[in-house]
Amino acid sequence: MEEPAYFSTRLTDDPRRAAVWEHIATYLSRWVDAEGAVLDLAAGRGEWSAAIDARRRVAIDLHPSLDELVPDGVEAVVGDATDLSRFGSGEFDTVVASNFLEHLEHDAIDRCLAGVREVLRPGGHLLLIQPNFALAPRAYFDDYTHRTIHTDTSLSDRLGASGFDVVHVERRFLPLTMRSRLSFGHRLVPIYLRLPWRPFAGQMLHVARRP
Repeated sequence: MEEPAYFSTRLTDDPRRAAVWEHIATYLSRWVDAEGAVLDLAAGRGEWSAAIDARRRVAIDLHPSLDELVPDGVEAVVGDATDLSRFGSGEFDTVVASNFLEHLEHDAIDRCLAGVREVLRPGGHLLLIQPNFALAPRAYFDDYTHRTIHTDTSLSDRLGASGFDVVHVERRFLPLTMRSRLSFGHRLVPIYLRLPWRPFAGQMLHVARRP
């Protein structure tokens, strides 16, 4: 995230968040190589990367105390997730990001996606969880750090234009905020994800493959 103060208002330390991410990571495990390396962009407290079953897990975020925030077993890299030049070409099998691109201006998004394509191995996957403006236009800018708008259609087009093959899209994936996900209890998350139509959804899922 772009400012440490953001953590105090939107990313509070709540142990229930980790439980929610365990369920989400299990659901998404079909696109993650358990023997490979995963990079978590703008990782926050690293709950998603910590929940992923992989040989190596790396979290990058601007927060200066990232190494104190991420759980054990996750490598912390303090830095700008739109500049991945510190990593090698094809170093990662999977790249994940939750609620990140909407905080960036368009040129930074293009730079980030170009970097992701470089650090992903051929055949590797990019997993994006993002607010879907088409589902939550009124609440979209309740987060004061949101800068750009995406819908499931526009994000698919953007990924294609950035050199990725979009292999899976869920237009209605999760409720808009973590607070709303926690409100109905983490044990209901797997049930929610099995629903053919998910009420109150405001987030979308995109899975893209690097050719």
